[in-house]
Amino acid sequence: MYFIKMKKCLVTGATGHIGAALVRKLIREGYTVKALVLEGDNEEALDGLDVEISYGDVCNCMDLTEAMADANLVYHLAGRIGIYVGQKKLLSRINVDGVRNIIRACLFTGIEKLVYVSSVHAIAEPAEAETIVETLEFDPDKVRGNYAKTKCEATRLVLDACKRGLNATIVHPSGCIGPYEYNLSNMGRLIKDFTTRKLPAYIDGAYDFVDVRDVADGIFLAGRKGKTGECYILSGQKVTIAQLMEYMEDISSIPKPKLKIPRFVAKIFAPFAEMHYRLHQRVPLFTIYSVATLQSNCNFSNSKAVHHLGYKPRPIRETLRDTIDWFKKKA
Repeated sequence: MYFIKMKKCLVTGATGHIGAALVRKLIREGYTVKALVLEGDNEEALDGLDVEISYGDVCNCMDLTEAMADANLVYHLAGRIGIYVGQKKLLSRINVDGVRNIIRACLFTGIEKLVYVSSVHAIAEPAEAETIVETLEFDPDKVRGNYAKTKCEATRLVLDACKRGLNATIVHPSGCIGPYEYNLSNMGRLIKDFTTRKLPAYIDGAYDFVDVRDVADGIFLAGRKGKTGECYILSGQKVTIAQLMEYMEDISSIPKPKLKIPRFVAKIFAPFAEMHYRLHQRVPLFTIYSVATLQSNCNFSNSKAVHHLGYKPRPIRETLRDTIDWFKKKA
């Protein structure tokens, strides 16, 4: 186990949801933070923060080595989430080639530690009632969807690099919700639309949702206490979408939508919904991938992270309250 006092860290994907929460956590902990930002990205998540911005692309090794030059620790969060079909090449270039470049740059510059933020989707889904725990076996052929396949392949690259001397720890967050979401995801859009009374319906189903701030804490702890070549699931609580609606109605006093779309109906119409929203350049209410996710086995165990890292996810109701408040203040 490595337990070293880091002086300066580089965060890739710092303008994303988890990245925004992690940067704030690191600053509170007294770290000097450098953010690798893609030129032209929305930097609102970093406004007003004491962060050094280094413009670059994870697909460019020179950008990475320059950004890492004076850093001790690298948190690699940059990636592409594929909610639509037909994004295989783009996902592979960013999620796989980007990780390959990160590994090369870390080894070249002698970075003390890398924390790679993978996903629970990289873990093969077992039978319906089985609990999902950490594994060191990652086979892209055993996971569903291009996003999951690329995260799976990238995770395997990091583990292989650990055998060649890289000090790296991997974390697998589940479905993140919470404050600091400046570029809306499906769930972010759902919560925001709820608060503005623009949510017409919701889909039947369930998933494991976790507070983005708890994920940031878990990533931080992985940098301090995580073992080389080990993986840690950062999950929260399994909850149905119907339960989320009830919680939000109770918290906000805004009536929940009356229309609940059955999963089989959502599955039929998902391809048409994707096409419609892509044409209008909007985040869809549901996609083929999101419908499949809400029907999947999401019985993730965070026991390893709790016992080995000191990870402590909060109740989902508290997360929803704070998220609703954040959206209201930002409006």
